[in-house]
Amino acid sequence: MAHTDAAPRTPDQEWWRSSVIYQIYPRSFADSDGSGVGDLRGITARLDALADLGVDAIWLSPFYTSPQRDAGYDVSDFRDVDPLFGTLADFDAMVSRAHGLGLRVIADIVPNHSSDQHPWFQAALAAAPGSPERARYIFRDGKGETGELPPNNWESVFGGPMWTRVTEADGTPGQWYLHIFDTSQPDFNWELEEVRAEFDDTLRFWLDRGVDGFRVDVAHGLIKADGLPDFVQSDEEASMGGGAATKSPYWAQDGVHEVWRRWRSVVDEYEGDRILAAEAWVYPLEFMANWVRPDEMHQTFNFGYMETPWDAAALRKVIDDSIATFGAVGAPSTWVLSNHDMIRHATRLALGEDTPQGHGVGPDSPGLPDIDEGIRRARAASLLMLSLPGGAYLYQGEELGLPEAIDIPGDARQDPTWHRTEGERYGRDGCRVPLPWEAEAPAFGFSPAGETWLPQPEVYGVLARDRQLGAEGSTLEMYRAALRLRRELGLGVGAGAVTWDVTPEGVLAHRVGDVHVVANVSGAPVAVEGEVLVASHALEDGMLPADATVWVRVPE
Repeated sequence: MAHTDAAPRTPDQEWWRSSVIYQIYPRSFADSDGSGVGDLRGITARLDALADLGVDAIWLSPFYTSPQRDAGYDVSDFRDVDPLFGTLADFDAMVSRAHGLGLRVIADIVPNHSSDQHPWFQAALAAAPGSPERARYIFRDGKGETGELPPNNWESVFGGPMWTRVTEADGTPGQWYLHIFDTSQPDFNWELEEVRAEFDDTLRFWLDRGVDGFRVDVAHGLIKADGLPDFVQSDEEASMGGGAATKSPYWAQDGVHEVWRRWRSVVDEYEGDRILAAEAWVYPLEFMANWVRPDEMHQTFNFGYMETPWDAAALRKVIDDSIATFGAVGAPSTWVLSNHDMIRHATRLALGEDTPQGHGVGPDSPGLPDIDEGIRRARAASLLMLSLPGGAYLYQGEELGLPEAIDIPGDARQDPTWHRTEGERYGRDGCRVPLPWEAEAPAFGFSPAGETWLPQPEVYGVLARDRQLGAEGSTLEMYRAALRLRRELGLGVGAGAVTWDVTPEGVLAHRVGDVHVVANVSGAPVAVEGEVLVASHALEDGMLPADATVWVRVPE
């Protein structure tokens, strides 16, 4: 319900400043009907497990009507639920149940583009060049003698050209349309007021249904540089990276901030601290902070932190820089280690070489890690992250220590990246495999029929939730303890700098009240004194080994 006279919230009352938000990838969370694809009723049935875990909110990746060419990020109706996932009534029931459990609900929204099956794009195809229908997207005449060449040299994030030529109504080759991602995902023209007004209405549609905010997909996209100049993105950069020095003509244009200020005014109409969280792959941190100025987004994912290697000096620098940079614009840092686009950190932190975002790993990738080493580092990294001031995001399954699924057969892979690069890049399927709930159940409890839209590796049975619940030393119990203590002891509250203790090389340590957090990233075993509250690895004769983090209580 909208309001006009509610008293403003003080920073310490704003839930999102220290929240832990759990990302649900609906296709892979829980399947209620045996289709092999997760759905809203499956989510509702499993919400008790998330309340028990101790998170503050859930964020759902897209569940809107879609041909599912890009796992729902190709939306054909922004104001309805895809039958694959259920109905609007199922959505309302899920929100009601989540709120009843004390969980807020964040919806993903995809403003950069639509599906090519969206009514607007179908109308654009049927209309003539220069028409109002085509103005909603980015259509251009081609180059060359007969327009046979694309308007510029831009390459899609998923590989191949960023332009596709259409066939006009009379059957002749026609204009080209822009798609940063797949050919089935034409980019909107965000210079057009009609597009902006349409999304204002879409935001209000879901806010009126009770969502507590939006995670904004590709929040550094939308606006393109005048003239659409030629540009080649470096292969060394993340596929969606837009650095301040890069000057990409389709990432991080200044005009996008007008959109976010407009969106902020919409969410501010509603009670309950509704929020906007940006997926903005921009560098450096000082540039990313522009997305969370006081009249724009509330949070932005700290991808600089997520991409930092398992190295004590590098971690300390990015933590200090993050807190200082976001704090300078009055925003909390928001920590994250995994999501649906990244190699799971239980694998990534032990990889033998860096793998750019979106590339993925597979059976032929070099430097594949030992599973046990990866999980051990992931547990240590998670405990360090959850001790830091600000917000945190968890990706479904990380609380079980799930590694990346590497041995997915080529004919089972679904990510457009795999297909558009002809297998050169494995893409993101490995982090999107359906969750294991019960070790002995069909599909490890994901689906009553035993079906899964991506194959589950056998190790998921060992890591299933029912195997870990109540099991001393399990990753699940470590997360449950850490989240309970984080809330009880106020570890995430406040935005001040972390005060580091003097430690040996390879070790990080800081204090929050009477809690001493020690992370031995790569150093020699280090002595730790005090009452152990939670540890990623048992101390050995009072010594914390490498690849381990512990929280202990010590007298102030």
